[in-house]
Amino acid sequence: MAGSDIPMEELLGYLEVLANESLALWDIPGGAVARLINVSENATYLVEGPGWKSVLRVHREDYHTQRAIECELAWSTALREEGDLITPDYLVGRNGSPIQSGIVDGLPRPRYMVMFEFVEGTQPDESHDLVKAFEELGEIAARTHLHSIGWQRPEPFERLSWNLDTVFGANATWGNWRDAPNVTAGVRDVLERVEQTVTRRLRAFGSEPQRYGLIHADMRLANLLVDGNGTRLIDFDDCGFGWYLYDFATGISFMEDHELVPALKESWVRGYRKARALPDEDADELDTFVMLRRLALLAWIGSHIEAPEPQALAPDFARVSAELGTVYLERFA
Repeated sequence: MAGSDIPMEELLGYLEVLANESLALWDIPGGAVARLINVSENATYLVEGPGWKSVLRVHREDYHTQRAIECELAWSTALREEGDLITPDYLVGRNGSPIQSGIVDGLPRPRYMVMFEFVEGTQPDESHDLVKAFEELGEIAARTHLHSIGWQRPEPFERLSWNLDTVFGANATWGNWRDAPNVTAGVRDVLERVEQTVTRRLRAFGSEPQRYGLIHADMRLANLLVDGNGTRLIDFDDCGFGWYLYDFATGISFMEDHELVPALKESWVRGYRKARALPDEDADELDTFVMLRRLALLAWIGSHIEAPEPQALAPDFARVSAELGTVYLERFA
């Protein structure tokens, strides 16, 4: 949970106090308790009480402004109301605002918080039919992109961007991949050439409106919940401006070396084309977006190494990235 100098265990203690003391900001049953279920950019809590469940997101410090969070909620709501997609609703606080703010002793500054409805469902994983799941994921991606293109965004509209500058630039959102654990000289040599190739190809690919716009930017299977009523797309915290095909790359985050990836890519493209045209020349560039995302994730591991997930990924991620990069360079360099 980058952005704080407080040791992780100590920080999570403060945030748990904040989460539980803040429940009174919403009209939820007395006796409800917030329990940590995930920590990454933000800390996410399951809130349970008598006959009640909801999900509380405590935002990371200095990642999004209040206006940026408002814009996230606006798009998620518009997708649900206009885009024929199922997204979780948020709960308005007692003061009429969906975004609350709070602080407790030990935290240097207040944290933004949003309470979401609890969504029933299971996350597809490797025990499911991933090829089938990716066909649905591709169609969902295409529908979000169609909505993005036609939606009249509220102004001012403030969200992150996921482009060459914010991944590779001097002030990259997640830092410099070269600073990640286990980036040896050999790994760095390969990945330097990967960055150069990705940069060259995406500059040629261009950022015209049919290829670049508002995207979910974290469309992993972990952010889908499936039940008898359909598939819900959750967690719009990273939504922002980027290439539409970046959403495929986010879909295979942390599993880019899985043997099924070629089949998943084919399935995703098939699903995407059910809702929106995808020229072959665009689909042929999907591997470039995979490497862009992989280097972004390598940087993310380095800048978030105090959190459990990056720590678990760190031992092999750089080495496997270079292996993937070698295969990529053989085709695209």
